[in-house]
Amino acid sequence: MKFISPLALVLGIAFAQPVFSGDLVDEVRIGAGGLLQSGSSKDKGAVGSAEIYLAPFKSSRTGAAAVLLEPRIQLGVSGGPDATDQAYAGLNWHVPLGETFFAEAGFGGTVHNGNLDTGDGPRLGCRFLFREHVALGMRLTDTVNLMATADHSSHANLCDGPNDGLTHVGLAVGIKF
Repeated sequence: MKFISPLALVLGIAFAQPVFSGDLVDEVRIGAGGLLQSGSSKDKGAVGSAEIYLAPFKSSRTGAAAVLLEPRIQLGVSGGPDATDQAYAGLNWHVPLGETFFAEAGFGGTVHNGNLDTGDGPRLGCRFLFREHVALGMRLTDTVNLMATADHSSHANLCDGPNDGLTHVGLAVGIKF
């Protein structure tokens, strides 16, 4: 499985939309971007992504406590024909910045099909990596968001071997349910 197709995931989501209109799924996103790295030993080309955000955890807190105690679960895939493919999961914290804008941060893990320690592409050292992401977004409508995104995956020097890491930047569109 060299190429995890974000398009296949999005098509599956589109046909299963009635399932998502309940309380389980909060948002579905599709994105496009590229790698922030350069050089002959790094991934090349465009990277697509597809993500599902489950409804936030519920707490009786308000304000900042609610933001911290009510993250969403993020499930996603990213990849491209000339890039390392990833499947990832983690927690995502959404912080409103007024009525229109918001910021997000998240942390989790990823599994990839990239190079571990030899050959072309970034040398990632181990198959399972930590993954962090951030986004700045804008509500376009009650159900549509536009985000500038960045994510980084590496093993934080907890595995033997190289730790080139992967860093992507891009844009994403989200549909909220």
